[in-house]
Amino acid sequence: MQANESLDKPMRTTVPKKDISSLLWGLAFGIAFGFLLQKGGATKYDVIVGQLLLTDFTVLKIMLSAVLVGMIGIYAMKTLGWVKLAPKPGSAGKNVIGGLVFGVGFAVLGYCPGTIAGAIGNGALDALVGGLAGILVGSGLFAALYPRLKQGILMKGSFGDLTFPRLFEVNDWVIVIPVAALILLLLYWLERAGL
Repeated sequence: MQANESLDKPMRTTVPKKDISSLLWGLAFGIAFGFLLQKGGATKYDVIVGQLLLTDFTVLKIMLSAVLVGMIGIYAMKTLGWVKLAPKPGSAGKNVIGGLVFGVGFAVLGYCPGTIAGAIGNGALDALVGGLAGILVGSGLFAALYPRLKQGILMKGSFGDLTFPRLFEVNDWVIVIPVAALILLLLYWLERAGL
């Protein structure tokens, strides 16, 4: 009788504190990222189109700065043992298809997914109607087609979870330091050139 009673009681599920903490950190960083995108001007249509026309390099400078900080930060945390990196397997097919879809959407609408959210927050109707609809329709189509794509074109030219340090069989910092220096030089040059 007791066994049947336990089956009748509804199961209670709770979200572990660790998961809630991760979600809250993600929300906080998302808000900070959106704020910085907006402050940097990357949520403005004119700035993004200027980047595509190679007349305004604000977006490139923001992206290079993000790559620089992120690259140094993640490899510093890896070196300190705070994180373990587990890159997803990649392929030429994934990069080409993803790049084409992203590029076409970016060129047609003038926003990328991150700047769409920021522009919606600024009240841009084109981002709300075209951008949000594009994200939902595109995500739905990709999810529907994924079972067929993952066995075909997405796996063409697979290179697994290879990274440059693994490719050259060197310590991570042998790649990170020169790449960071190149990014800093490029940022300096863009600023000096007034771009």
